[in-house]
Amino acid sequence: MIYREVPGFRPLELDLTEPAEPAEPAATIVYLHGGGWRRGSRRTPLPGFEHLTDELVAQGFRVAAADYRLSGEATFPAPLDDVRAAVEFVRDERPLFVWGESAGAHLGLLAALDGSEVDGVVAWFPPTDLLGLAGDVSREALLLGAHPASVPDLAREASPLSHAHAGAPPILLMHGEDDDLVPATQSVRLAEALRAVGAPVELHLVPGARHRWTGADPAAVVATSVEFLRAAVRAQLP
Repeated sequence: MIYREVPGFRPLELDLTEPAEPAEPAATIVYLHGGGWRRGSRRTPLPGFEHLTDELVAQGFRVAAADYRLSGEATFPAPLDDVRAAVEFVRDERPLFVWGESAGAHLGLLAALDGSEVDGVVAWFPPTDLLGLAGDVSREALLLGAHPASVPDLAREASPLSHAHAGAPPILLMHGEDDDLVPATQSVRLAEALRAVGAPVELHLVPGARHRWTGADPAAVVATSVEFLRAAVRAQLP
């Protein structure tokens, strides 16, 4: 279904999958794909996680897998605006969580830290400090429209690390210790910043795992993520 129409761009869509027997209370997940902000879609799952939506729905979650504008279509903050709109589209279904991988995790964190009404975030191997990423920065440059070092204020604005605050919702950061694309220190630094201001955060570093969970046990990382969400749901109960 179309959740946002921006003049001059393709209609932005999400796939909303409802469980036959919703959990009590029924929680909604806005799922955001990865792809370095320049590729991917709501229908291109991680290898080994092709049935993730079905698994989450079978456990009683509503899942809204959303597209957002890629860097070849528009630069930051366009994709963040799209994620905010997707969250707003399903906002009446609370508790509401954002779950993202890589670029999607980055956008989900920004949305949650910058005022969107969500009750928790699952962030898999997210970039959190665009100025602190070394090596190939072509992805980040395409997102920002310029090399991060040449637009430091915009790079900081686009970095979840810059938005850590005490009022943040519960956040789960999961990262492979051997991530060869987005260093695990990106999650470590955000966790440290959130703890420093008293925000609720969990950090799980997965030994031997690289980017996109290569070398990890898919069932284990999903189980950890779901347990985090269930705990966040329980925290919402009176």
